[in-house]
Amino acid sequence: MRLTVVGCSGSYPGPDSPASCYLLEADLDGRTWRVLLDLGNGALGALQRYVDPLDIDAVLLSHLHADHCLDLCGYYVLRKYHPAGPQPRLPVYGPSGTAGRMARAYDLPEDPGMSLEFDFRTWAPGEPARIGPFTVQAIRVEHPVEAYGLRVSAGGSLLAYTGDSGRCTQLESVARGADVLLAEASFRDEDANPPGIHLTGGDCGRLARDAEVTRLVVTHVPPWHDPKEMLVAAQQAWDGAAELARPGAVLEIQGMA
Repeated sequence: MRLTVVGCSGSYPGPDSPASCYLLEADLDGRTWRVLLDLGNGALGALQRYVDPLDIDAVLLSHLHADHCLDLCGYYVLRKYHPAGPQPRLPVYGPSGTAGRMARAYDLPEDPGMSLEFDFRTWAPGEPARIGPFTVQAIRVEHPVEAYGLRVSAGGSLLAYTGDSGRCTQLESVARGADVLLAEASFRDEDANPPGIHLTGGDCGRLARDAEVTRLVVTHVPPWHDPKEMLVAAQQAWDGAAELARPGAVLEIQGMA
């Protein structure tokens, strides 16, 4: 399984990166399957550097804040009005109410909204979703809106993605034993942070340690913070392999088998 960082800026696009979007690729039956983890504002433009957007097989939304879902609006236009003709309905997995949220975002009537272009499917914890070689398990985490951490496996490798979450016991279930933990760090440990919203760099390191992951990738750092400080905080809590997400980075995710 291969991960390409399309966008990794936290809360809003930064000067060097769109908001959250990650391309996952894996091979099965003689072809490459591709899914997107989130499609935040600014990400659709950058995505075209790495893949034809028409070659995506599904979109997996962790939650419905703009920095994780809003470029689905542009993607709707691309698929509906492409010169090659309207494209087949694309599976979009997300929290309850995703179809209505996206219709309102583009000022469409909720019926049909974007449902002719996208096949909206609601996460059902305990019922893994399967897209080609990918198996996706959604686990509810702590955030001001309905939000999920995602465990994505393919070909014997496992990626854990926190999405956005405050500290909670569910995150260890998301991260447990992952080959790569993609963890958000929006808050600094030394600040008086509101509870139940985001992780700190130190939280990322402690989660990696407690969940016994192989590799930590710190992401979703807002432009007003220094990402290097987040990485240092994570490394103070955990001495395993750790790095910062950066746009265009490609990670080969391989299991230990």
